[in-house]
Amino acid sequence: MSLSLLADNGAVQVLLFLLPGFVAAALYYSLTSHPRPNQFGQVVHALVFTMVGQLAAWLVVDRLRWVGGDWGVGLSVAGAVVFALVVVGVSNNDLAHRIFRRMRVTRENSYSSEWYSTFTRNSDCYVVLHLNGNRQLYGWPSEWSSDPDKGHIRITDGEWVGDSGVSPETETDHKVRAYLIPVKDVEMVEFIEAEPMV
Repeated sequence: MSLSLLADNGAVQVLLFLLPGFVAAALYYSLTSHPRPNQFGQVVHALVFTMVGQLAAWLVVDRLRWVGGDWGVGLSVAGAVVFALVVVGVSNNDLAHRIFRRMRVTRENSYSSEWYSTFTRNSDCYVVLHLNGNRQLYGWPSEWSSDPDKGHIRITDGEWVGDSGVSPETETDHKVRAYLIPVKDVEMVEFIEAEPMV
């Protein structure tokens, strides 16, 4: 089947029109902690990204006519992807919400949950995880889940906390590189300021 026949197909035209938005939305959800919304929400996000991508293509396409060829779909995808990356950066760094908090418009932040927000805002701290069974683990949180109900926390430089302070729970001949703790086992998290290097 030739490309001209495909281009005449209405369904293909709709898919080509929506392609930038779906690519950009997939990129957004893979680079942020936000869960995917229901199908309707995903389509709405894809339409927003599509509109921005189409606008970018429309603004640039007249300037590229001298090069020749059909640049519309490629420019739409590129525009939507660039916009998605900007939105990812703003979202992951809490930029828009930070400005609105300073203006006293909102108290919200751009993170997916208070759990993720607290870990992100205290990413320069060590933690003490209070686990089920009155066990405590001290260490550096190198990774954490975006959902407080599922996933894991990866602790590096970890040590079990005993009654007399931080100490290894058992004597071993090897150093543990990391602990992977299910978040469902965590009752509370303490954030401890890192000691400055002398």
